[in-house]
Amino acid sequence: MNGAARLLPLDRFQGSLGQRVYQSLQQAILTLAYRPGEIIRKPEICDRLGVSRSPVADAVARLAADGLVDVVPQAGTFVGRLSMTHIREGAFIREAIEVAAAELVAPRITDDQLRELRRNLMLQEALVIDGDHQGFMELDGQMHEMMLSFTGFPRLPQVSQTAWLNVHRARQLILPVEGRLAATLAEHRSILAAFEARDAAAARHTVQQHLRQLLTYLEPLERERPDLFSSQGQP
Repeated sequence: MNGAARLLPLDRFQGSLGQRVYQSLQQAILTLAYRPGEIIRKPEICDRLGVSRSPVADAVARLAADGLVDVVPQAGTFVGRLSMTHIREGAFIREAIEVAAAELVAPRITDDQLRELRRNLMLQEALVIDGDHQGFMELDGQMHEMMLSFTGFPRLPQVSQTAWLNVHRARQLILPVEGRLAATLAEHRSILAAFEARDAAAARHTVQQHLRQLLTYLEPLERERPDLFSSQGQP
């Protein structure tokens, strides 16, 4: 089955036609429905989504700007291979933002905000039991967005998400690793405990340790699956 056949229909997304086409393609790339290195055939996408070539071309251009696709003259458009350089950069930016946010939020977090985090964590626990990796990733993302939104800075979640795009895609490869879902859940519990204690230093430490786990799993994967990664970390 080609990547286009796995695209979600546009009624699953919101916004203008162009925005929905972009979101559908982005979601397929980030969840690895389109694999790194796979060719993107625009006519197939048009047929699948029921749109003309124009919004598809615009969406592909945006994805190229995001670093998620590569347009190769005389060859075609391909899903970008994973780049450890981009992954390390995204992880660095995300850590800088989230660690600072955790330190800021912890001493002043409200009871209502703690309830939101606890509810999210309860749902995470259920999905770990079910082995639902994709559902867990969605709740994981929501938890991190919540922590950033608690700073009161409205643009912070979007800035962090943009930096995290390539990292998010790479995470799809490691969550199915035996024990990783449970380990991630345990890390999230430690973060919640630091917030419940309203301990800025503990919040900073637990968030930093949680985010740094990613590279310990990805660096061996680069050696094991070189077909998914660009050579020498370059796109």
